[in-house]
Amino acid sequence: MSIAADPGTGRRAAAKAANRAAIITAARAVFAERGYGGASVRDVVRRTDLASGTFYNYFPDKESLFRAVLQESAVEVRARVQAARRQATSLQEFVAAGYREYFGFLASDPQAFELMRRNSGTIRAMFDEPIFGAGVEELEADLRAAIDAGIVPAIDAEYMAAAMVGAALEVGVAMVKRDPPDVEGATRLAAGLMLGGIERLGRPD
Repeated sequence: MSIAADPGTGRRAAAKAANRAAIITAARAVFAERGYGGASVRDVVRRTDLASGTFYNYFPDKESLFRAVLQESAVEVRARVQAARRQATSLQEFVAAGYREYFGFLASDPQAFELMRRNSGTIRAMFDEPIFGAGVEELEADLRAAIDAGIVPAIDAEYMAAAMVGAALEVGVAMVKRDPPDVEGATRLAAGLMLGGIERLGRPD
């Protein structure tokens, strides 16, 4: 005998998910416009239809909200970058495609662009957070798979993944300061540096 689910439970869960999503959407806009330092919880709540006290049912403070905003963007861009890498059939494609997808994402999404431009220092300070660590781990796994497939020469995948993600962050920060952002220039620079290093490291001594 099965027990029917309580429809009220489902509605409450949906309402909670919708409220959390509304807060994150509002926060993304506020952090992009004002920057982390200039934004307040009150600024975020004002962009929603929620009561001010409702915010704390979902986030304990502004910092945890900022992490959630970064996490949402990171999940999307990581999926795009990983898909681009996994379609590569050469070392050049493997390195350049991921960078082009990442820099292109920043340039094509006005809020992502402003979020990076106005919050680069705060984002750097969080670079060792799991938000970014997941991207390093995914790249390391893709590097190992590409090494096994003969696309990438035998190198230290752990070190190279850290170097490639670090370059993406710093070159991306520099790119969003330009008007207009130079996606191809950023891709060419970052990919050229990494390709030169990978090719040199992959040569027999």
